[in-house]
Amino acid sequence: MNAKIKNFKKTTLIFFLTIITIISFPLKTFAYVDWPTNVNVLSEGAILMDSDSGAVLYGKNIHEHYFPASITKILTALVVVENCNLDDMVTFSKNAVYNVEAGSSSAGLDVGDTLTVRDCLYAMLLQSANEAANALAEYTGGSIEGFSDMMNAKAESLGCTDSHFANPSGLNNPEHYTSAYDYALISRAAFQNPTVTEIASATYYNLPPTSRVPTGQTLYNHHGMLRKNSGNYYQNAICGKTGYTTLAGNTLVTYGRNDHIGLITVVLNGNKTHYTDTQELMNFGFSNFKNIKLNSSGITTNFSSNLSLIPNFNEYTIEPDDNASITLPNDADINDVSSTMDFEADPNQPKNALCRVDYSYNDYPIGSVYIVATKNVNYVPDEEKVVQNETESDEQVTRAEEKKPLQSFTNIMFSISKRNIIIASSIGGFVLLLIIIILIRLHIAKKKNNFSDRELRIYNLLKTGWSASDCGISEEEAKDIIEKH
Repeated sequence: MNAKIKNFKKTTLIFFLTIITIISFPLKTFAYVDWPTNVNVLSEGAILMDSDSGAVLYGKNIHEHYFPASITKILTALVVVENCNLDDMVTFSKNAVYNVEAGSSSAGLDVGDTLTVRDCLYAMLLQSANEAANALAEYTGGSIEGFSDMMNAKAESLGCTDSHFANPSGLNNPEHYTSAYDYALISRAAFQNPTVTEIASATYYNLPPTSRVPTGQTLYNHHGMLRKNSGNYYQNAICGKTGYTTLAGNTLVTYGRNDHIGLITVVLNGNKTHYTDTQELMNFGFSNFKNIKLNSSGITTNFSSNLSLIPNFNEYTIEPDDNASITLPNDADINDVSSTMDFEADPNQPKNALCRVDYSYNDYPIGSVYIVATKNVNYVPDEEKVVQNETESDEQVTRAEEKKPLQSFTNIMFSISKRNIIIASSIGGFVLLLIIIILIRLHIAKKKNNFSDRELRIYNLLKTGWSASDCGISEEEAKDIIEKH
């Protein structure tokens, strides 16, 4: 029964949330400015993504499969950091040291060397050491194959559908590929992790002594846009990873930020144009786009101001993610933003999400936000307040009786009986009212069980006057849903 009542409450919240969201969105002027396109990229695959909103600002062959080469190590680092302690010790096996391509990137580590997970991560991300990637994979996943399964599971959880990973370093393998879009998703998640960002942004690292280098060595970041002494230095670049094999060509991931927007670029299968392509994308993004936090925009100000219209509002805190944002061209008006609400189950949604709001500008997706209902721990239901008030009143009467002089037996009995009658009547009336409310809710919940979540939400919208087209369904489906009710 409790589950049914909770479901009823959630359905009621969704219904009122839908109405509030509809009336809260600004009126559209439809004075769209053109989406900027003045950028030229020579590499075969490329993408520019807002690191905060996830909006794609530019794309070229973003879902085509390409070999990633050593930018693979960004995903490797993310999986390792999420599953290991940085101070854990890693011992290099023969397989870790020698299961690499001849002449590929190395930090000169040998069988039996022991380093911390932190040391290995710096060697992998700065020096692009393949033996460090193998050792981390064996330590974290038990084997290269086991770790590859972890990589693929992580990629899938981030929404990747164009990728498959077969090793932690990016060595050539027909079953090891990705797309510009997928790797932007992976890089965005990785650089939201402060540990990965700290390591990948370092320009150098002092590696402890090893068997082949007993005095220790200094490793330098291969990413030219991060080093001030490089001809490819870029002031707003924060971190990233280079890659190259004969099959993959030049690959490059870069994360940059200025005061207004954060950007992620992924360049695949370049022919020595990976730096110029990345700089072109960064300049294009910084010059043409702005990121707007939803909690400081008119979109959510109107939304939040109407939350009090929801029954039992104090029982829940209903709000969008504080970090949610959208991306717009610099000259675009926020009043021209369109939105749709998606009530379908999403495997990546937060546990208490009621729905997801997707924003677009002139049909370009510009960001989304989950609307979440969180139980207010300080909330006291009205029925409990009634009982609490009655208890307090009873205590006050008792204290007053104690202060009175002794009365006759008859008067005391009359006083007690009168008070008990009043209390009993109040409690009886409250219990009767509560039973009626519960029966009504159970009746509604029983009806609801005949519906799927999607049908119930659509039925609620149809009841409020939405048309079938407004709900995104056919007239026939709308008629079936109403008749089913």
